Amino acid sequence: MCYFLYLATPLTLSEVRSMLPPGMSAHSAGPAEQALLRPLHRGAQTVAQLRVGSCSCDLIRMRDPDPRTDERHLRARYSQAGLPRAEIVRELERHRQGTTHFPPQEGWPAALTAFVSEHARNAGPTLYYLHFAPGPLRPTEPARPTPVSLVPARADRWLVEGRPTIVMP
Repeated sequence: MCYFLYLATPLTLSEVRSMLPPGMSAHSAGPAEQALLRPLHRGAQTVAQLRVGSCSCDLIRMRDPDPRTDERHLRARYSQAGLPRAEIVRELERHRQGTTHFPPQEGWPAALTAFVSEHARNAGPTLYYLHFAPGPLRPTEPARPTPVSLVPARADRWLVEGRPTIVMP
């Protein structure tokens, strides 16, 4: 029950993986996620999940060196979702698995924006969708176009949780 970042792209999964920095991975999305996200972006061949370790949290938020401080945000979100304590503990254990690689010097969020910029140049428009689990994906608003030029300038705001974003070259 962490953050998960999906992309719907005209590239193949192998092509996406070849563009990722060390430590970031792309995994094919499940059938339900593919059925939901693919129709939101005409021309999407692949729907994948971008991760660092077992989730996408590092791509969205810088980890605090103190694990308790780092996990405070997740604990609050899990409690709001009404998860029982045992499930919260299980989810935090998964989140703690995190990355086996050291983060890039500029941090994972900056590495993500560099990937998004490079991907837009090579693949054209691509849909991104930020989801916080638990619960199924439920985009309730139409995809919003965002020029790639705004991605690095607004790294903390170009992704809106629960709203599909199409990054345009």
